[in-house]
Amino acid sequence: MCLKIKNWILTLCVVGIISLISNWIGYRVMPLNALPGILSLMGIAILGLILRDIVPFNIPSIAYIGLIGLVLTIPVVPGSSYIVAWTEKVDLLSLATPVVAYAGISIGNSWTDFAKLGWKTVIVGIVVLLSTYIGSALVAEVVLRIQGIV
Repeated sequence: MCLKIKNWILTLCVVGIISLISNWIGYRVMPLNALPGILSLMGIAILGLILRDIVPFNIPSIAYIGLIGLVLTIPVVPGSSYIVAWTEKVDLLSLATPVVAYAGISIGNSWTDFAKLGWKTVIVGIVVLLSTYIGSALVAEVVLRIQGIV
């Protein structure tokens, strides 16, 4: 359990550093201003991952992470205003960038395992990725046209 927690912390530190840099470059938020928000998000993530291993129910860690984040930002919870103020300085896309990059590296390290699943799985994966991309682009186009931005 202790080794797992160390690995989680190390991974979250790498993601946090990349998020701080992308938040700074992309959204002009100085890393020291965004650091409390990144640290709070990292703490929430660690708590959710630990709860997944401690609680005897088979619930994914993302559910625990979401629930902890929700509870900690309820206005009547002491300190919630701080967490909200800190995390407002962290843009969602600056968090998504390292997470997607990490997922890509993980998939890249196991292409041989992925290929062992068969050529049909590879085709389905490609179709799913392309469909997601095209679908997202179409939704963005429609929304931007409705708003008169494009």
